[in-house]
Amino acid sequence: MTYLDRAPRNADGSRRKVGVIDQTLRDGPQSWWGMRLRKDMGLPMAAELDRTGFHTIDLVGSSIFEVLVRHCREDPWDQLISLSSAMPRTTVRAGARSNGIVTFGLTADSVMDLWVQRLCAHGIGSFWIYDGLFNTDKIGRLVKTAQAEGAAAIPCILYADSPFHTDEYYAARTRELVALGADGIELEDAAGLLTPERTRTLVAAIKAAAGELPVEIHFHSNNALAPINYLEGLLAGADVVHTASRPLAAGVSLPSTENTIANLRYAGFDVDLDESRLSPVEQHLLRVAEYEALPVGQPAEFSLYQYRHQLPGGMAGTFKDQLRARGMEERFEEVLDEMSRVREELGYPVMATPFSQLVGTQAVLNVVTGKRYSVVPDEVLIYAHGFYGDPVAPLDQNVLDTIMATPKAASYTDWQPPQPSLTELRERFGGGISDDELILRLLVPESEIDTMRATPARSRDFAPTTKEMQFVRELVETSVGAYLHIESADFSLTLEGDH
Repeated sequence: MTYLDRAPRNADGSRRKVGVIDQTLRDGPQSWWGMRLRKDMGLPMAAELDRTGFHTIDLVGSSIFEVLVRHCREDPWDQLISLSSAMPRTTVRAGARSNGIVTFGLTADSVMDLWVQRLCAHGIGSFWIYDGLFNTDKIGRLVKTAQAEGAAAIPCILYADSPFHTDEYYAARTRELVALGADGIELEDAAGLLTPERTRTLVAAIKAAAGELPVEIHFHSNNALAPINYLEGLLAGADVVHTASRPLAAGVSLPSTENTIANLRYAGFDVDLDESRLSPVEQHLLRVAEYEALPVGQPAEFSLYQYRHQLPGGMAGTFKDQLRARGMEERFEEVLDEMSRVREELGYPVMATPFSQLVGTQAVLNVVTGKRYSVVPDEVLIYAHGFYGDPVAPLDQNVLDTIMATPKAASYTDWQPPQPSLTELRERFGGGISDDELILRLLVPESEIDTMRATPARSRDFAPTTKEMQFVRELVETSVGAYLHIESADFSLTLEGDH
């Protein structure tokens, strides 16, 4: 039976409408460009995205704040305000881990609540909230915080492949999230692990448990199956899919908006988007990629090995860099195998922040030191003591004994995650700073903020141009001398200055 034979219809015989959430400004650049999307890259396409008719546009997360300050030397609050203001027709969304921002450790409740409140103050109208161990008390508090500010709250289920992450397990977690008063449920497959067969049963189970709440599906294409999984998920009852513009789609990212729309309409769904807006966004991103020497999305091939290590695509480069710095890049596959072993020993945590970093770092240390668990990071100790929440499966007892025998483990026996008030946190910085400034200083070292503010704002023109004019523009932008002269057969330009 083909997808055309299974075309969905409403009770009155009309086509079933599917909502589309755009990830061109958030997960697309996070997956392909390491989150390094500056304001001058995003702002020129904001109006087109806003007029396309998307259900929601995902825009920001706390890690993006850190990258913008440290690597782009750009004020993330300014970028957020500029982009959200440029998209008044569409609800814009932010992401929040239930118990942490930026850090792989734990963040005080007061800071988590302030983070949500300040994002809402600057235009965010929707949140996806995730917790790999489903700490419903933490998720529920952020749901209420977001809703109190007038924003929608969408708890996110992170998919993992293990003997313990069954359809029944996820259905039970969905019922718990619904009971928190959520506005919807999102299912995310960050590592591209779902198969069409599992998508059918899993989405059907989650949709049944969600009742009247809309269910979103957010599947990455690491293993080339996401486009067909979207069709299966929608046929199983999902209501909304997540996509990105083609240059930032596919591979480690999500399916492209362009291809997804075509597939859904051909399969019999109704998608109410203005497709004329898609090409200008695509062309702009291609120019950005060319001018900035950035990659564009490339389809992945199916790899059975992905199911062993379950590493999200964006992390592969990070671990390769760590090994390269130690002259051990050729041991990358050994690290992936070790990662699979560590994940099983630590009770099969879902491979998403912070657990993907926690498992991956421990695997790198095990390989680099040559003695497993001889060095154990604080985050693994915190996890082993249960401060992140209850693992889905028991930890390997021998490994747990080894971890608890390390010298630092005893310091966590009577430890409790700190819960400082905002007043106490402000006192660290001399008091009197704004809420936005407090958040920024808690996210990024003060020296990095000072450097960011001392760096002139970057405002590159990505408008269409000839190769010759692009070359001239690059020379003007990068010239550091007091004199610049460019001459060709039909063009001459001389620039002089004091410095």
